[in-house]
Amino acid sequence: MLKVIELFAGVGGFRLGLEKTKFFNIVLGNQWEPSKKAQDAFNCYANNFDTGVHLNQDIATIEIENIPEAEVLVGGFPCQDYSVARTLSGEQGIQGKKGVLFWEIMRLVNQLNTKPKYILLENVDRLLKSPSKQRGRDFGIMLSSLSNAGYDVEWRVINAADYGLSQRRRRVFIFAYKSNSEYANSLIAKTNNEVLFEDGLFAKKFPVEPWLNNMTKITEGNITSDILWTSDNFKAQFYNAGIMRNGMFLSQEVTPVIESPTPLKNILVSNVEEKYYLSDEAITKFEYLKGPKKIERTSATGHQYIFSEGGMSFPEDLDKPGRTMLTSEGTTNRSTHVVADLETNRLRYLTPVECERLNGFPDNWTNTGMSERMRYFCMGNALVVDLVERMGERIKEIELEFNKELNKKQENVSI
Repeated sequence: MLKVIELFAGVGGFRLGLEKTKFFNIVLGNQWEPSKKAQDAFNCYANNFDTGVHLNQDIATIEIENIPEAEVLVGGFPCQDYSVARTLSGEQGIQGKKGVLFWEIMRLVNQLNTKPKYILLENVDRLLKSPSKQRGRDFGIMLSSLSNAGYDVEWRVINAADYGLSQRRRRVFIFAYKSNSEYANSLIAKTNNEVLFEDGLFAKKFPVEPWLNNMTKITEGNITSDILWTSDNFKAQFYNAGIMRNGMFLSQEVTPVIESPTPLKNILVSNVEEKYYLSDEAITKFEYLKGPKKIERTSATGHQYIFSEGGMSFPEDLDKPGRTMLTSEGTTNRSTHVVADLETNRLRYLTPVECERLNGFPDNWTNTGMSERMRYFCMGNALVVDLVERMGERIKEIELEFNKELNKKQENVSI
C-alpha cells in the first residue's frame, strides 16, 4: 500500500476515492477553514475516519517534522493569484503572495526528506486560463514550480458526466510524478501524444477520441525554471489536456469517449420531508431567476448597458445528469437545482443526501452535527469521489506493474 498525505481535505473526497481501491493508507489529513469559527468540514472528516493523523491547522503553520513520510500527496486547493516577486533582501529567491496556498504545498513537498513519488491535485478548470490579463500565467507558475522540484506533469479537465456519473461537474486534475520515477522512465520512449491519448494516467482511465480527431487546438512551449520571469512574462493557451516533461509542454484539446451518464432521477430519494418543497412564493422567484431576462444597468462609471442571460430548465430535466453543484445549493438562487418529486410531482430542492449522491459520497456522510446549510456548502466544495477512485486504480496498476518487474529482476539476479 502507498502512504498518502491529504491536504485541504474538506470532508474527505480524495480519501474516500483512494481508499475504495484498497491500495492507499492515508497517514495524515489536514483541513482548516480560516473564515469560520466552527470547523464543520474537519469535524465531519474526523468523525468518518478513524486512522491516521487528523490536523485542523492552518497549513502555513504546519512544521515539516509533523508531516509523516508518504509516497503520495493529494489535495483540492483554492484557485488564487500565484504571482511572485523577488525576496525583500534582493537575493535570487522568490516569494509568493501571502496566503496563496499552492506555495504551502510546494513548501512541504520541497522540505520533506523524501519527496512524494506522486502528487495529485484538483482545482476549478478556470485555473488554466487565469488571470484574464495574462492567460495561462498562473498554471505556468505551477508547472515551473513542479518542474524545479523534480516532477513531470500530466493534466486533464474532466467532466464527471462524460464518464458515466450524475453531475456535469468540470474540474482540472493535475498529476505530477517524479522525473526519475519508474513511471516517468516507462514513458521516456513515448511521444507526448502517445501519453495524452494512450498511455498516460488519464488516458488509461478516461479515454478520449484518437489523436487524429483532435488536431485543431494545440499549444507547445517551454516552461522556464525562472519562476519570476514566468510570473512577469509567461502567457500560453492551455487546453483541457496536457503534459510537461523536461520543461517542455504540449497542451491539446481532447474529446472524451462519452459514457452514458447517470440521470438525475436515479439519485433522487423517496418520502421527502415537507420542508424541502417550494412555496408558491419560492416558485415565483425561481421562475424569474431561471427565466431569460434583459435588464438595463448602470456601471460604476455611469455607463448604461443591457445585462442579459438565457433561460434555464425549470424544473430540472430528470433524464439528464445534474448541473454543477455550487455552495449555494439549497437556497433561492439561479444555480440551485429544482426538481419535480418522483412521488408527488411537486417542486422541491434537492435534499442533502441527494447532493451527497451527486458527488459519490455515501448517504448521510455529512450528517455529523453540522447545519443543513453547511451540508449543502460542503458538497458544493467537494470533488466527485468516483473520479478519484479511477485515478487511484491507475496508480495502483502502475505500482503493481513496476513491483512485478522489480521482483523479476531480483529473481534473475538470485539465479
